[in-house]
Order: sequence, then structure tokens, then C-alpha cells
Amino acid sequence: MNLNLEIELASIRMDNPLMLASGILGICPSLIRRVAAAGAGAIVTKSIGLKAREGFPNPTVHIIKDYGLINAMGLPNPGVDEVLEEFKDQKFSVPVIYSIYGSSPEEYSNVAKKLLKLNPVAFELNLSCPHVREVGQMVGQDPEMVYKVVNLVKSSVNVPVFAKLSPNVTDILEIACSAVKAGVDGIVAINTVKAMAIDIDLRKPVLGNVYGGLSGPSIKPIAIKIVYDLFENFKVPIVGVGGVSNWKDAIEYFLAGARAVQIGSGVLWKGLNIFGEILSGLRKYMQGHGFKRVEEIVGAGHK
Repeated sequence: MNLNLEIELASIRMDNPLMLASGILGICPSLIRRVAAAGAGAIVTKSIGLKAREGFPNPTVHIIKDYGLINAMGLPNPGVDEVLEEFKDQKFSVPVIYSIYGSSPEEYSNVAKKLLKLNPVAFELNLSCPHVREVGQMVGQDPEMVYKVVNLVKSSVNVPVFAKLSPNVTDILEIACSAVKAGVDGIVAINTVKAMAIDIDLRKPVLGNVYGGLSGPSIKPIAIKIVYDLFENFKVPIVGVGGVSNWKDAIEYFLAGARAVQIGSGVLWKGLNIFGEILSGLRKYMQGHGFKRVEEIVGAGHK
């Protein structure tokens, strides 16, 4: 049986539906090429801001065995101008989506307009960093602000715009509705869940920032439910993210309605080989169930 793993996300053609999630690896052309060679269908960069940002003091990551990890990196990045210099004249074999953040709609727009020099295939708006109040959390919890950010970026660029949403809200469908009304081309769900850990011997929070965002297997059921609900309510493409560590996880997201999945903490557990492992499992699943195209699986859990 001839299997077709290609997927279209807005106007982006991907050889397969696996993406590197933002924030796991640094912003470096050589890293992007390594991930592409490992089998990723597309890559999302670490979030880029208007100015350089050091991030939070160590410790910034706390691993919880079998459940995932809590991180409070604080959006460290060299700033958009430095990224422009490093990525100038670079070519890649897979679509590269630039993740951006800001403290206002104008800041998001300014970062996006600067990055147009790199001919990006799309932008992912980080509307949902749970531990950086001024540049993520406040934006993603306000439907009106989400509308303004998406609307202004959409009017400033000529490529698809995706909104990465936070689960740390009262009604994520309300936030999604604002993004859709503003013309977003796709929704990425979800970002990390607010969490913390306390060292019982030191009697103090483990992370330097006190709290951070939980990712990994423990948040997958939350993300699956949100993807399922988004598919039921909106027509825009959905990218599922949260706890994808094997091919069964990816299939579950597709059945819930995701057209693609992003892999983040799974890279930390299994290395870049995780992309090849999931693709192999996906092929076997498609053969075993008579699917010829990945698109046939998308949303099949609703029927």
C-alpha cells in the first residue's frame, strides 16, 4: 500500500505531520538542519522578541519522573536583530515557522515585520507563556488582546499566522473564538500548564522563578480534550502539542482533530530519534487500519 504522510497546514506543505515544538532547542541554523535530518516535517523556532532577554535565574527546569517537567526559562533569546543576522541567507529543507512574542500587539507586529526578511513560511504567536506575566500570560488570558494581536500581525504579514493558546484560562474556546474572528490561520494547542514543585529538605520552591509550566505526558489528556473541543467548534487547522512521546500519542491527537503534532519534551527523553520512531509507528498504524493518507485519520475520533 502506498502511504501518503504529507499534510497541508494552512498553505504550508509538509512531508509529514511531525513538528519540533518551540522552546525545546535554541535558535540556531545548524540545530534546525539536524532536526530536519532526523525526520521532522516542520520546525518551530524558540520564541523571539523585539529585544534580547536573558531569562530567569537557575534552576529553570525540574524533571518529574514519568510525568514530565516543569520549566521557567523566562523566554531567553538574543532578540530579533541578532536572529536576523544569524539566519541571513540560510536555507532549510523543511518549513521553518518563527515563534514570536511581545508585550503589546504593536510589539508582536514589529517582530513579525522584521522577520519577513528571512522569508518565513509562517509565524506562531506565543500568546501563552505561563510564567512571564508581561509578555505571555496577560496577553493570552484576554480575548480582546488576543484579537488585537492576531489582527495586527495578520495585517502586517503575508504568510500564515498561528496562535498558540494557553490552558490556563477559564474558557479556552472563548480565546480561540477571538483568534478565529481576527483571521488566524491555525491554532496550536496547548502551551504548558501552570505548576510548581517544593524541595522538602530545603523547604523552598525548586525553580528560581518559584513556579513555571508543566509539559510532558501528564498534560496530554488535557491537550487532547482541548483539541477535540476546538475541532468540534472551529474550521481552522489545529496543531496538537503536549506529551507526544510515541506514535500512539500522535495518533490520538490526529483522531481528536489535529492535522499535525508538535514534539517538545519528548526530544529531551528520546533525543532526535523520536521523529523517526513516531513516523515508523504511524506507517504501521496506517497499514494495519487501511489508511492511505494521514488526512483520513484527522478527526476520525468524532465519527
